[in-house]
Amino acid sequence: MAHSATDPRDADKATTAPGTPAPHPLDPLTAEEITVARAVLSDEGLVGDTTRFPLVLLDEPDRHTVAAHRPGDPVVRRVRVTLLDTATGAGTEAVVDVTARTLLARRDLDPAADGQPPVLFEEYERCDEIVKADPGWRKAMAERGITDTALAVCAPLAAGNFGRAEETGRRMLRSLTFLRCEASDNPFAHPVGGLVADVDLTERRVVRLVDTGAVPVPAECGRYEAEFNGPARTDLKPLEIRQPDGPSFALDGHRLTWQNWSLRLDFNAREGLVLHELSVRDGDRVRPVLHRASLAEMAVPYADPGADRNWICYLDVGEYTLGRNANALRLGCDCLGEILYVDAVVPDDHGVPQTLPNAICIHEEDHGLLWKHTNMFDDFAAESRRSRRLVVSYIATLGNYDYGFYWYLYQDGGIEFEVKATGLVQTSASAPGTVSPYATEVAPGLQAPYHQHLFCARLDPAVDGHANTVEEVDVVPLPMGPDNPNGNAFTIRATPVTDSGEAGRPADPAAGRRWRITNPSVRNRTGQPVAYTLTPQPSGPTLLARPGSPVAARVAYATKHLWITRSAADRRFPDGDYPNQHPGGAGVTAWARPGESLENTALTLWHCFGPTHLPRLEDWPVMPVDRCGFTLRPTGFFDRNPTLDLPRESGGGGHCHASGA
Repeated sequence: MAHSATDPRDADKATTAPGTPAPHPLDPLTAEEITVARAVLSDEGLVGDTTRFPLVLLDEPDRHTVAAHRPGDPVVRRVRVTLLDTATGAGTEAVVDVTARTLLARRDLDPAADGQPPVLFEEYERCDEIVKADPGWRKAMAERGITDTALAVCAPLAAGNFGRAEETGRRMLRSLTFLRCEASDNPFAHPVGGLVADVDLTERRVVRLVDTGAVPVPAECGRYEAEFNGPARTDLKPLEIRQPDGPSFALDGHRLTWQNWSLRLDFNAREGLVLHELSVRDGDRVRPVLHRASLAEMAVPYADPGADRNWICYLDVGEYTLGRNANALRLGCDCLGEILYVDAVVPDDHGVPQTLPNAICIHEEDHGLLWKHTNMFDDFAAESRRSRRLVVSYIATLGNYDYGFYWYLYQDGGIEFEVKATGLVQTSASAPGTVSPYATEVAPGLQAPYHQHLFCARLDPAVDGHANTVEEVDVVPLPMGPDNPNGNAFTIRATPVTDSGEAGRPADPAAGRRWRITNPSVRNRTGQPVAYTLTPQPSGPTLLARPGSPVAARVAYATKHLWITRSAADRRFPDGDYPNQHPGGAGVTAWARPGESLENTALTLWHCFGPTHLPRLEDWPVMPVDRCGFTLRPTGFFDRNPTLDLPRESGGGGHCHASGA
């Protein structure tokens, strides 16, 4: 993982460049703003040699401030900073006005009530060092016949919260151990079974060692690189994607435009890619659709009930800062076509800005048929158009897993979000040939435990304005009778979700359930409210950990497929601001108590989706992508098909318009 080579003390001497134009209120934080925030906190005596910066995020202005902004208007920029003293474990939250260079507010964090700040990158290496220096761990390894630990990997894994009094207030990680045959070997092929070290990062010691007994370490290597899996196929001919006149999109600063779409790009250390102010041009009107869209959390709970594994549940956004783990994308490997890459700027552990090169990829791609009709009454004349979509994406690596996050915009006004999960499955060891009810044996003695990926998208709708209402729409078959003599009739049942006490909604594939986001004050030409419809694709199980369990308390957002809450400045993440070691109860479940009206107001939708992964042999040693996501499609938003003005395209040596039998 990249670290800045800059001396953090130099950051306190920097100032913003004179004459820097006022940014848009929702632009990503600049290196200068991060530097100023650090300098202000240093001047206030809040930064010392052991101070670290787990989070530095834009304190986003409210919708009304953003809506009122005009180009050239002065902008007040505020930054929300979380500090951690690694010597004491004390945490502090501060808000800095980087425009006025002023500290606006600060408060001390209570780790028992607030939770811990996210894991620092430097704590990964620290955890490895602490575990390897522990006499108990070294003795357990020796009892397994492992005395050379130079190639051992002690994985830094989020500790969760299991109500143990001795862990309250401690800043902790739990560490599994893996081995490598050589420095470049895949450690997940060689898990050391039955051994977990609980690490206090502040005291820098192992406070608890779980040893359930030695298990043979799987010996077979899991190499996936080309040189270990040749010879390569020779029958794959080149596939070229060319746009000789360049792409059809344009990026002006952070404003991206394409095919009637307009949006603002943002990237932060916690969520990664964020899209703001998505709007679509409809004739001479620019019509808003979404105020904000991001992936706000992702939980990965595992199913193994054994004492060495029953605690594993990662929260990759809130615990590991997803955005900081973004890849530097490469043409031809991660992205294909006429590509525009965008760098991202995030703070390192010391609060010093660092650039993540090629973090965001923007390109167009063909998406097959958009619409077609062959007129059998006119000598079989055919008319068709191909679909093209804009792709805005990035990829992040969290330990063993790699995740690609893709926002798609379509010419017909549709929006799609897709996650592609790939990388390496988490592994455990067993006696070869063991059949586990909780895992798949993917190599001799190598188990891949069952688990879930429970993503949560934050969607702040603005469908033709900020006053929206959500209707839950089911398809309902009607009973047979005089009005339905042949039993073929079915209709829809649209139920408005009007109170916060009804905010948590399950999906229902049997009823074709979807959620229609309407603007009751704006009507289409048939007199119905304009709307966009959120459709899950597909709707898999919600959290399978049992109600009352520690995981269910901390990942409560994943107990429903959708939560609908009123928008508020302090409602940023579905599991609260500091889910690391939090006992649970923060976030959407706290906001879903009865009494708040959800009608005709500014809303946030929290959509949970994702696969329950039962690993296959084909997922080892590296898994093909597993896809999941959702769509947002205009539903009476336009008065007719908005793509009738698309030109006929030619491609592949022919035209897509033909007539004749």
